[in-house]
Amino acid sequence: MDEQEAQVRRAIGTLLQSDPLIKLLQEVRLGRMKATDPGLRAVTESWIGVYAQVLKSQPVPAASLPRLDPSPRLQVLVDMGVLSWDHPGTQDLRNLFQRVSIPAA
Repeated sequence: MDEQEAQVRRAIGTLLQSDPLIKLLQEVRLGRMKATDPGLRAVTESWIGVYAQVLKSQPVPAASLPRLDPSPRLQVLVDMGVLSWDHPGTQDLRNLFQRVSIPAA
């Protein structure tokens, strides 16, 4: 594995550690937790912060940036009612990703 692929894998690994989709959305789907649950909100807010930090701090090759696009995961959270597209964290994360991606274009 080359160094660039290792950088991408480290970034993805960091993101997966706090990812609410893996840990908690199944509970929402099963009705054991509500999308508005404060615990889920806290985990989601933390994940947004970690995601932003990863995008700011871990250099990723331009060709690999699409693998770190937060939009698909945000879409799931919006569809489940956990977030909305006008939520400040959602907007900030999407804007940050676009800014990081500009030099890659």
